[in-house]
Amino acid sequence: MKFINKSTLLICSVAVMLLFFSCGHEHTEGDGHNHGNETTEHSEEDGHNHDAEKEEHSEDDGHGHSEEGEEHEEGEIHLTKEQIKTMNIQFGDFSKIKINDYVSATGTLGLPPNALTSLSAKASGFIKNSNKYVEGSYVKKGVIMAYLENPEFIQHQQEYLEVAAELVFDQQELARQKTLVESNAGIEKNVQRFQSEVNRKTATLKGIEKQIAYLGINVRDLTPNNIVERIPIYAPMAGYITSIKMHNGMYVTPELELMEIVNENHLHLELDVFENDIANIKEEQQISYTVPALGNQVYKGEVHIIGKEFNTENKTVRIHGHLEKERPKFIKDLFVEAKIWLNDQTVQALPEKAIIKDGASSYIYVANDQTEEEELKFEQIMVIPSTTDKGFTAVKLINEIPEGMKIVTDGAYYVYAQSKAGELEHEH
Repeated sequence: MKFINKSTLLICSVAVMLLFFSCGHEHTEGDGHNHGNETTEHSEEDGHNHDAEKEEHSEDDGHGHSEEGEEHEEGEIHLTKEQIKTMNIQFGDFSKIKINDYVSATGTLGLPPNALTSLSAKASGFIKNSNKYVEGSYVKKGVIMAYLENPEFIQHQQEYLEVAAELVFDQQELARQKTLVESNAGIEKNVQRFQSEVNRKTATLKGIEKQIAYLGINVRDLTPNNIVERIPIYAPMAGYITSIKMHNGMYVTPELELMEIVNENHLHLELDVFENDIANIKEEQQISYTVPALGNQVYKGEVHIIGKEFNTENKTVRIHGHLEKERPKFIKDLFVEAKIWLNDQTVQALPEKAIIKDGASSYIYVANDQTEEEELKFEQIMVIPSTTDKGFTAVKLINEIPEGMKIVTDGAYYVYAQSKAGELEHEH
């Protein structure tokens, strides 16, 4: 059995070697195989016109290229008329329609000057019994905010009472001297002297009375028994406290601001509108605005005054707007974003579906639909879309549309998809 197996193995090995040499052996000229003639005949008369095949392949490579010299450049968008018909792509132009457009503006919540007031002391003194208000607290007009204490207040009242008593005595003495003169028992000079004293003390008393009344002390009821050493500091108007600069024991003077109070009843919008938009702004136009710091709620207002001064630094004009009853919480100088709505402005617009948004940019597509070529070349035009109303969007062109081109008003998405397919093809 071993002898048979070895013989079999030897025979197989020899057979493989013979086969290898037979495959690698070249045919000679007289081996019965005319290879040179075969090659010549195949190239000239084999029935296959290879040059014609190459020409046909260059003229129509199966990708829609009409000639080798007219291949599409990278980024170009081409569609055949058959494709355009299948996709129902429609061409048109801008429509002039009335649309409720708007002008964007930014600004702040503001107040007229008379809506703010500063609380200060009427005289020098020390702050006592200050109420524990904090910034943002609402106060009513006339409420006592603190007391001001100063010994000079006692002196003013004492002086008033003393001058008042002396004036009464001088008036009585003047009347007595006049009686004596009338009866030829008096001297005219005494009448004149007391008359002068009465006049002087009357003026002095009036001056002191004004000073005391300014401090808030009622002189009509002033007696030696109700002299006060402190006077109240009242809130001059109702509103919200925006700043507090006083505390108990603090020595203050009249020129110091102790507190600021704002009354938001006259709260308004102060908006800045760019010069190229100001011609469209008119009084009584509606305003919608948001205060980003306070959320996304939309509030309403109305254009009240168009400013007459042009800001040369930022090229804007100030617009003052009144607010409706529902308004945001007032915080001084808070930033506002607003839209001033124009009243049925006639603008150039396109169907909403004619505008393609790609990231942060927006585009439309144009082509010459009157060409006799089998393919149409589409171009992309960047636009700035604005308000959309009833299926139409107001747009502004970045660049002009080439002459002879029409806008794709329906089916723009298919053109956009073709452009993306072309980008993928060029990547490969």
